[in-house]
Amino acid sequence: MLIQRLCTLADLPEIQRLAIDSPVGITSLPADSEQLSAIIEGSEAATDETVTFTGEERYFFVLEDPKSGRLAGCSSIMSAAGFSQPFHTFRNDIFMHASRELGLQNRMHVLSLCHDLTGHSLLTGFYLDTPWKGLYPALKLNACGRLLFMASHPQRFAESTAVEISGVCDEEGNSPFWDGLCRHFFDVDYREAERLGSSHGRSLLAELMPGYPIYVPMLPDATQEVIGQVRPASQLVYDILMAEGFETDNYVDIFDGGPVVQAKTAELISVRCSEVATVHIGEPGAATGTWLVANEKVRDFRACLAPLAWHPGEPLVLDTALAGLLKVVEGDTLRLIGGD
Repeated sequence: MLIQRLCTLADLPEIQRLAIDSPVGITSLPADSEQLSAIIEGSEAATDETVTFTGEERYFFVLEDPKSGRLAGCSSIMSAAGFSQPFHTFRNDIFMHASRELGLQNRMHVLSLCHDLTGHSLLTGFYLDTPWKGLYPALKLNACGRLLFMASHPQRFAESTAVEISGVCDEEGNSPFWDGLCRHFFDVDYREAERLGSSHGRSLLAELMPGYPIYVPMLPDATQEVIGQVRPASQLVYDILMAEGFETDNYVDIFDGGPVVQAKTAELISVRCSEVATVHIGEPGAATGTWLVANEKVRDFRACLAPLAWHPGEPLVLDTALAGLLKVVEGDTLRLIGGD
């Protein structure tokens, strides 16, 4: 069983290993230990109990195998994307060109640089280590455990949430979208652009992009074909997030053209439909199903996906081992939702 929790500085070596191993464009994590230390320290500061509104907080979650202490993955939530600099995306627009005299009209797909999603909470930094890739329980916990954290602490997050989904990229780290569009405006390859973005912020590169609409039919066919498409390795987590109620087709990433999806935070399934139960320590009965479950703490947040004997509206009986992993005692509360 994996446990999701917020990171600490003690996790630095393992997080650095994940950053080094992750493919280009996946986690946006720098491999540099000083930069990673700053991210971890920022996440620890974000758990201050006095935080009562959205700001520049970034909550950095890790998946841990309690038996080995090894990290299996990571993910993040940015409380408000673009707090210190605009959060840029390309908006999918349709321009209409018409001639009354000739009786002709054309609908034209264009990409317009925008920062419409600035201020949204942002789910980012999703990555699973190789042994856990493709395993649904790990994918579900890494993607949705953090949504239970949002459900328990709504004051810390924005009314709307967005997610950048990785776009198409080959094994060598080449992106058809980058090569066909972005590389014309700064002469570096996609791998180097992602490195610069993770180290210095994507806004610095976005400022070099054209402020006028880009006519999609004028782009190379290989570039057009990947606009809004998901990297195959990210398809399962994309499907999990879409099942949560995120909407697509409106925005794409400015680097790889992958979809940027968004939704009202309160309408996400794990937020809207999760229920709270009081903990009772004892001998559980036969499991009624598999549940995604999380405590309602901040700094000591814990979540897992586990078979549990629970019916909505009743207390939740846990054995001492699972209660210890979830950092709860008799009378505490847990938030649950069906884990499929």
